[in-house]
Amino acid sequence: MKNQKTITNTIAFVKKQLQGAEGGHDWFHIERVYKNALLISESESVDNLVVALGALLHDIADSKFHNGDETIGPKIAREFLFKENVDSKTIEHVVNIIKHISYSSGLDSNKSFTSPELNVVQDADRLDALGAIGIARTFNYGGFKNRALYNPDIKPDLNMDKATYKKSDAPTINHFYEKLLLLKDSMNTKTGKKIAEKRHQFMVEFLAHFYAEWDGKR
Repeated sequence: MKNQKTITNTIAFVKKQLQGAEGGHDWFHIERVYKNALLISESESVDNLVVALGALLHDIADSKFHNGDETIGPKIAREFLFKENVDSKTIEHVVNIIKHISYSSGLDSNKSFTSPELNVVQDADRLDALGAIGIARTFNYGGFKNRALYNPDIKPDLNMDKATYKKSDAPTINHFYEKLLLLKDSMNTKTGKKIAEKRHQFMVEFLAHFYAEWDGKR
């Protein structure tokens, strides 16, 4: 009963915090990741409260909307969970999930934290970057940043470190090759891998259509 109250309060808090957020990183993104995480958890041995809170709070202050500051999200989450009287061990675990969930964190050679709960939440988050919704989110963010849809003269950079990745302002199509199409092979869980496979194939088919239309062949 206590855990459910904590989750209910967290949902209300996140909805309020993310009012007016960019469409690909708003409450509905959080809700989808939360549902994905619950689904994946059914086949994993994890602390369900940590997974739920990690999923709900993972984008409470995404660094790309805060001048690249990666400390704000963990700080907000820690303060909120402390006020909710969540035990310190759970708080630290959730904060570490927030710190290490992003794709760019995987490009950091100093990455050190891992856990089954992080694996679940990370897969859930990455699934929302794949398939039809992943495509929609990618172009929504590209529009938000006023990026070109595609420029054949600007090739994808497949060897970016974390700093370069975070500074990139390349055309939106490049993002498919620099991140999205790589996610399928980076999934952690069996359920995540199964769902990612289908969503990945949808994106491959989309790109084939995109180029054919770009070249006036369809």
